[in-house]
Amino acid sequence: MKKPSLIIGKKQIIMTCLTLMLAVAVYINYTASPKLPDDGGSAVFSEETEKVRYGETEFVNAEAEPVSGDYFAQARIDKLRDRDEAVQTLQTMIGGGDVTEDEMVVNALDAVQVSKLIESEGTIESLVKAQGFQDCIAYLDGENAKIVVKTEGLEKSQAAAIKEIILGETEVPAENIRIFEVK
Repeated sequence: MKKPSLIIGKKQIIMTCLTLMLAVAVYINYTASPKLPDDGGSAVFSEETEKVRYGETEFVNAEAEPVSGDYFAQARIDKLRDRDEAVQTLQTMIGGGDVTEDEMVVNALDAVQVSKLIESEGTIESLVKAQGFQDCIAYLDGENAKIVVKTEGLEKSQAAAIKEIILGETEVPAENIRIFEVK
């Protein structure tokens, strides 16, 4: 009877590295997400949205009033869902049985790139908030950077400071940086 070999192969090392990177990305996402108070499982609403009763005619026919707090909460949920889908796709590509070693390396590099983008987004959001903005959400795809900030009026010096943060954290060219404000 043959003893099982304890030699660690390239595939095991790559899978271990990807698992660790995924764990780091999840941890960063968890620590960077806004903390909601625990109120026994009920949804959290601001005072402005509590007075709205969904399904009533007056709400449906009323003019839409943008609530920036709701925008940022929904944007974070959408961003998290998109990240989860991307991670799941990468996991299925890496874990597929028909993947060659070269394809596995390419997929591992893609996973590393996604992990770096997630980390950079969190860092940019934190640094922009440290500049005095109430809220911020960053979207990076490697070639473009889109930043949404909550402000009552974005000054040129503030926009320049945000661009400096992005340029210091990423390799995105200055002409591909877009800053949007939500009031």
